[in-house]
Amino acid sequence: MGNHDPLQQVFDMKTRQPLPGKDGLDAVSAVPGLSDPLELEHARAPLLLDLTAIFMRVMEPVTLMVAAIIMQIMLAERIADSAGPIYFRAGLLAAIFYAGVAEAIGAYDMDVRFSVRRASGRVLTALFATAMFVMTVAFFLKVSEEYSRLWAVSWFALGGGVLCLGRTGLTWWMQGKKREGLFNLRVAIFGTGEQGRRLAHYIQSNERLTIDLVGFFDDRDPARVGASPADLPLCGDLEALVAMVRQGRIDQVIIALPWSAERRLQDIVGALAVTPVRIRLAPDLASFAFAQRPIVLLGELPVMTLFERPITGLDSLMKKFEDFVLLALILPFALPIMALAAIAIKLDSPGPVFFKQEREGFNNKRFHIWKFRSMRTEKLEFDNIKQASKSDPRITRVGGFLRKTSIDELPQLINVMRGEMSIVGPRPHAPSTRAGNRFFYEIVDTYAGRHNVKPGLTGWAQVCGWRGETDTEEKLVRRLEHDLFYIENWSVTFDLYIMIRSVWAVLAPRNAY
Repeated sequence: MGNHDPLQQVFDMKTRQPLPGKDGLDAVSAVPGLSDPLELEHARAPLLLDLTAIFMRVMEPVTLMVAAIIMQIMLAERIADSAGPIYFRAGLLAAIFYAGVAEAIGAYDMDVRFSVRRASGRVLTALFATAMFVMTVAFFLKVSEEYSRLWAVSWFALGGGVLCLGRTGLTWWMQGKKREGLFNLRVAIFGTGEQGRRLAHYIQSNERLTIDLVGFFDDRDPARVGASPADLPLCGDLEALVAMVRQGRIDQVIIALPWSAERRLQDIVGALAVTPVRIRLAPDLASFAFAQRPIVLLGELPVMTLFERPITGLDSLMKKFEDFVLLALILPFALPIMALAAIAIKLDSPGPVFFKQEREGFNNKRFHIWKFRSMRTEKLEFDNIKQASKSDPRITRVGGFLRKTSIDELPQLINVMRGEMSIVGPRPHAPSTRAGNRFFYEIVDTYAGRHNVKPGLTGWAQVCGWRGETDTEEKLVRRLEHDLFYIENWSVTFDLYIMIRSVWAVLAPRNAY
């Protein structure tokens, strides 16, 4: 590297003339309008981010077990002293299972740690799965009668409350420290081309990243490098980068060069590999179009997952179990209402009580949806369907009430029992329906994405007001946006939230006719 300090060569790679400053570090500040990127004054402890994850992984299962013991003590009058060990074993089993499920569903992922909504959702999903597991084990071992039901309910209520409060408090603390830069790593980008510009823009616009960008480095001729992009300083060449790493001023280097420049990449990596720094390769230009897609290992080869089948594995089992439980809770209340609706339909107008119409469901498979008949028999449509509109003359008097209150949809519980629908999901559309004289799938290219899950009796779009007639392309686009958001962010707690919102949507209907 020579006898003179390479940092003296910053911004003068061609002539090799030293710039002002005792050790060359004044080079950046000598450029008008730029401050020294190495002067990052805030406290820095990136390791603390990993320690908080370890803390959560240990304390959350312990919290669940301690909650079991606390409730046992509080309900001591109902629980015999000799039964103490079996309650302790139940708490220990639940804690171990919770730790495994929480890890499996990503309850400690980086993006989850900084989001109260995501953290609470993952925690409650893991807790719900744990409760189902404990009850199932107790049932098959024929020991469920040995446990107090009040204790079990109180245990999971206390445990869930403490877990959510604890995670919320820790998340708020972490968000505050993140804004202060406590967890941030000092990162340098090697390469000032379009790839480096896009990478810098992505990092600067992503609030979830714990990164302080030091600046750009490039070993090309200054005339080719041009002006420094993204309002970041150009700090030097490869020699300068190695020197700064040696001085402990950079924690990570991201190489933003075309992947086709294999030889150049190998030379740069070879020079940096002998230094104590993390080296990463930025995605090629085409990858920025799918920047939010996850990278997975195919053997030892990293590949990008462009589209994933949603609600699979454990999530699909949870969804099926959720439908089973909700059906059991809804049917006792729905059956009397359905009986009264059937009588009212027969008294109001001649014709059948029920009406079946073709819909597209999961994986674009067609099925017949069940509904209460709300239109005059001679006006029923089975093909080339025209959506109901305000003051539609086809709708009967009773049918108008049924549609406003969504009672006409209750027979779709039959579709849920048959596995064709779910309680919560995107509402199914008839294949022949149109918006602005165009088929739905002709308007939006991603329309078929809503068929990646089972359709539902109620959905996120409906509770947000996007229900009723879809007579314009804008309405369809907004409804589709909500459906795809639901699919990508599904959780048990999200479904329960939609169910609660659905009650209000029925009591105060909008766009229902």
